[in-house]
Amino acid sequence: MQRDNQTTMQEAQMVCVFDTKKIAVVLGDSPVRLWRLTSAERLERQLQHAGIDVWHDSLEALPADAAVVILRADYLYDSRVIKGLAKAQQVLLEVESGAGKVPVAAHVRADQAGVVGELLRGRGSGNSPSGIVRVTVAQVAQGFDAALLKLDHPFVLPLSEENRGALEQLLFSGAYKGITDLVTKWLWPVPAQWATHLCVGLRVAPNHVTALSLVLAVLAGVLFARGEFGWGLLAGWIMTFLDTVDGKLARVTVTSSRLGNILDHGLDLIHPPFWYLAWGIGLAANPAVAAALPLHLLYWVIFVGYIGGRLCEGAFQLWIASFSIFTWRPVDSYFRLITARRNPNMILLTVSLILGRPDLGLIAVAGWTALSTAILLLRLLLAVQAKRSPGGVRSWLGEIGQTVDKRDLAVRAFTTILPDHNKA
Repeated sequence: MQRDNQTTMQEAQMVCVFDTKKIAVVLGDSPVRLWRLTSAERLERQLQHAGIDVWHDSLEALPADAAVVILRADYLYDSRVIKGLAKAQQVLLEVESGAGKVPVAAHVRADQAGVVGELLRGRGSGNSPSGIVRVTVAQVAQGFDAALLKLDHPFVLPLSEENRGALEQLLFSGAYKGITDLVTKWLWPVPAQWATHLCVGLRVAPNHVTALSLVLAVLAGVLFARGEFGWGLLAGWIMTFLDTVDGKLARVTVTSSRLGNILDHGLDLIHPPFWYLAWGIGLAANPAVAAALPLHLLYWVIFVGYIGGRLCEGAFQLWIASFSIFTWRPVDSYFRLITARRNPNMILLTVSLILGRPDLGLIAVAGWTALSTAILLLRLLLAVQAKRSPGGVRSWLGEIGQTVDKRDLAVRAFTTILPDHNKA
């Protein structure tokens, strides 16, 4: 019996994942590596992020009372599909192919795992056990990703050398926020993908990139305070670029961690107003400029405005809806492109330095911060009123194809829902 178990393990190359409620079994593997990860490695990490501990054993060792998620390793799975499949019960997931529908994954009882496993391998009668419902990707996973403020198609796609490049591109694009500032959305994607490839090749971890970002954030502040605005902007722009790279690197390699998230989001939240304070300190080194500028007033406007804007965003999600205020209506998504966050403000500072008037840059940041916060406060008050209406407050991303036309400019600008990636 032990020899039979070892033979089964060697033939199927299985990885099993277990927690107190369910077990996930990955059948086989694939020689195709995406961002240097084998399919089995990627699936293990995805399952771990779904809150399931990993263990290695055979199908015969499955606990009799377990619910079993079974996944074919010759397919690439969107993480949303894995999470959705884990929540579903007694289902067989199928995807379209040229020859019809192909079963690729399932969530069944342990006593059904053997039969379903044979079905996923393409063996047996082709009939699923009684009580198991055949489902599609759209039925187990939603397209809206609240964390990344985006809407696109969840996917399950076959792995092959022919489509390896396209799949790596899909994973990278899927790691990008759909609604963000104009620099991150349109300037950084191509160089960020090059840098992510370089980091993967050199085995640089996302936390290493985040640590370098932290160093550069401090360095930029010091240079601003010394009045060395040009060098400070260089350090600051590199920092903002690396802030994009670390997140993409973490997602394509499925290596995000709690510490990394705390460092990344904490740094993003805290450092911007201190950069503007440092910029003012640098300006104050010139007595003539310091005498002409109401620096203390500008500091108050920037800090109060920045904190107020963040509080408006948080209040919307706490009291109005579970999604971001920037995904409420298309106008909010457009506003996110230029709202007074770090990157748009960096543009103001850079332009002011090019014009030889860094003092005007600080004034522009203060004014735009105050105006942005006023707009966010207005949108929050309108949302409070809308919540009392019969329709309530809904994200426009969930209304595409209903009250929002699929051909609308906002749909094309902020989503990638039109191509259907699930055609095998």
